[in-house]
Amino acid sequence: MYKSVEVRNVRCDGCANTIVSSLQKEGFTDVSVDLSCEPRVVRVHMDDEALLAHLVSLLRELGYPLVSESSGFVDSATLKAKSFISCATGKFKPLHNQS
Repeated sequence: MYKSVEVRNVRCDGCANTIVSSLQKEGFTDVSVDLSCEPRVVRVHMDDEALLAHLVSLLRELGYPLVSESSGFVDSATLKAKSFISCATGKFKPLHNQS
């Protein structure tokens, strides 16, 4: 089954590349990031709905929380800083195919 989630802090191909490569390393397949819409949408194939919590946790660790998540000022600033680092890292890796 495919699951799509709307995330914050995704700005460019570097961000998308980090998300795709990180999720693929964790075993998610058919990962894509739609940069053509706002909020950005991450789409993955997962065999078990129970993996959704793991997906959300991984995205948050990278600095890309769900749009539906609320966060305070400090948490929001921390997540933006993490996403900046993830973005910079993604710019130096080869781009993955994305839909």
